[in-house]
Amino acid sequence: MKLELTKLMDPGSRLTEQRALIYKIISDGGQHLDADEIYSRARQKSARISLATVYRTLQKFKQMGIIDELHFGQEHHHYETRQEGEHYHLVCRSCGKVIEFTYPLSSKIKKDVMEARDFKIVGAEVNMTGYCRRCRK
Repeated sequence: MKLELTKLMDPGSRLTEQRALIYKIISDGGQHLDADEIYSRARQKSARISLATVYRTLQKFKQMGIIDELHFGQEHHHYETRQEGEHYHLVCRSCGKVIEFTYPLSSKIKKDVMEARDFKIVGAEVNMTGYCRRCRK
C-alpha cells in the first residue's frame, strides 16, 4: 500500500513542489528507478529541477523512512516507496528487470534465525539474480 506524502513529512519540513514531484515519480514509476531516471522524468515535468535537488530529496526521504534505497549489485542505487510488509526482488542479469515477490516462508526463516543466533532482526533484504523469461529465449 502506498502512503500519502503529506502525512509523512517531518514537522518543520516543507512539502515543496519539487519534493512532491519526486515522490510522485517514485510512487507512480511502476519500477525501481535510479536517481538519473527520476531526474529525467522530473525534468520532463519541471525544467527548473536539478540533479542535486533530486539527490538531496532522495536522501531526505530516506532519512524520513518514506522510501527505500535498493542495491541490486549495480554501481547505482534504485528507489521505491516504503511499503507495509516485507517483499523481495528477483533481478534479471541481462535486462535489469526487477520483479517483486513475497514468500510466507521468509517469516519462518527470520524467526528461526533470530532464535538460533540470538539476534533481533528488524528487516530483511533479499535480492535473487538470474534471467527473466524474455532474456532466456
